[in-house]
Order: sequence, then C-alpha cells, then structure tokens
Amino acid sequence: MIATGSRIRQIGWVAVLATCLALFAVLSFNVHAVKSEVSLAERKIIQLERETLLLETEFQTRASQRQLAEWNAVELGYRAPRADQYLESNRQLASLGQPVGPEAPAPIRVARADLSGPDAQPREMVSPLTGDPITLASIDASEDAGAVFTEAFGEFLIEASPIRAANAQTPGDATLLAAETSE
Repeated sequence: MIATGSRIRQIGWVAVLATCLALFAVLSFNVHAVKSEVSLAERKIIQLERETLLLETEFQTRASQRQLAEWNAVELGYRAPRADQYLESNRQLASLGQPVGPEAPAPIRVARADLSGPDAQPREMVSPLTGDPITLASIDASEDAGAVFTEAFGEFLIEASPIRAANAQTPGDATLLAAETSE
C-alpha cells in the first residue's frame, strides 16, 4: 500500500505540475495578446497625433495665407500671377532682359580652350582686370615644397602682423654691434 500511495502522490504532483504549466502557457499567450493590442493602440495614437499635427499645420498655413492675402491687397499691392504672365521658353525670358549699357562689363562666361587643332597651343594666363601676364610661382625640383611653403607663409605672417619689432637684431648683429661700440 505504501508503494501505491507514493505512486498516487507522484502522479498527483505530475498532474498539478502539468496543470500549472498549461495555465502558465495560457496566461503567457494572454499577456502577449494584450501586449500586442497595447502596441497597436500606441501606434494608432502616434498616427492620430501626427495627423493632428498635420491638420494644425495646415490650419496655420491657411490662416497665414489669408493674412498674407490681406497684406498683399492692402499694404504691398501684390496680385496673383495671371495666365499670360507665364513664359513658354528660355528665349522669352531672355527677351525680357535689359540691353547692355556702353560702360557695362562683359558677362561672365565659362572658359574653355579648344586644343584639338594641330597649331593649337595653350595661351598664357593674363589678369582679367589688367590684362598683364600672370607668372605663377614655380618650385625647383631640388627645393622641398614644404620648406618653400613654410618660408612664404612665415613671410606673409610677418608682413600681416600688426606688431612690429622696434629694433630687431639677429644674434650675429648683436655681437657685431658690441664689437663696434667697444672700439
């Protein structure tokens, strides 16, 4: 009988455990279903908030258009364009331009050199203001480009500096000056 009672208890515990697992699974599915519904409700709320914001923006835009129309009619005198004011092509737009005056500068154009011919050689560069030839600084192959740049930039900084040395001397000049004064 002891073995039978123990066996019944084991079967009872297994049944209780199986029931608990089944209830846990049902509860878990229920929680996930509610969680999904909450997520859908949150998405719907966000969508409605965006739609509300869009409608508010539309309302403000239309209100400002009404205000702008009143300003245009009363203060600025602007009117909406008519159909005959639209242009059909670029040529019509160009025809509306003012003729160039006698002292007006030439229009800016894109530079392009045609070097395809047998006699075609590149022309030397000239200043657009003076027409004088432009000489570009060149660096010998023996010189270091970094050193040349550093020296040129240093000279530029010295010239551009608002602080000027009153009596700048190099160490060699100082020894010569001291020798001259002692004699």
